[in-house]
Amino acid sequence: MPPDDLVLAFDTSAAHCAAALLSGDRVLAERYEPMEKGQAERLMPMLADMLAEVGVGWRDLARIGVGTGPGNFTGVRISVAAARGLALGLGIPACGVSSLQAQALGTKGAVLSSLDARKGGVYLQSYGQSEVLVAQILDIAHLPPMPPALCVGFAAEAIAAHCAGQAAPPRYALCEAIARLAKTQNAPDGQRPAPFYLRSADAAPPSDPPPLILP
Repeated sequence: MPPDDLVLAFDTSAAHCAAALLSGDRVLAERYEPMEKGQAERLMPMLADMLAEVGVGWRDLARIGVGTGPGNFTGVRISVAAARGLALGLGIPACGVSSLQAQALGTKGAVLSSLDARKGGVYLQSYGQSEVLVAQILDIAHLPPMPPALCVGFAAEAIAAHCAGQAAPPRYALCEAIARLAKTQNAPDGQRPAPFYLRSADAAPPSDPPPLILP
């Protein structure tokens, strides 16, 4: 008989397709596949294979957790759309969790969580500090003054050196952290997971003139 508290979490916000299945405090299965593209085609088969490996089905799930970014614009949309669809079809709640928050899970005291924002930038957010740094994109070569903190994530050592802090790896793998946070967090009634964007899409409008629409 499957556990009655199964939380399925997944993330495609960066160059990967990742997932974890959590029951209580125990990770039943995990997947992590590096990939630059193809997450839309790979995500659902990967989730189905993982559930089958454990011997459970979609209807056994109690909750969905999904990574909402910040990260790749298309990748975030893929996983968020999948989470919304599964939650609607299965009649279970879905909770969105930012990767910055997931990385900081299980740490104590002042924490700086960071992700690669490309183009010389870093997504950065503070937790457990009196001087709160809200999630934003910063130039990693010109960081503002920051108090000492435990630094986790992208360029953690460089950020720790800048703020006279200490670098450490995240306590949990990304999707395990998303599942653990989704298990304890409740979104307001009717609120669905939404992408967490800190940068607009890189796609540019077409340079060709639009077609003429005849009356």
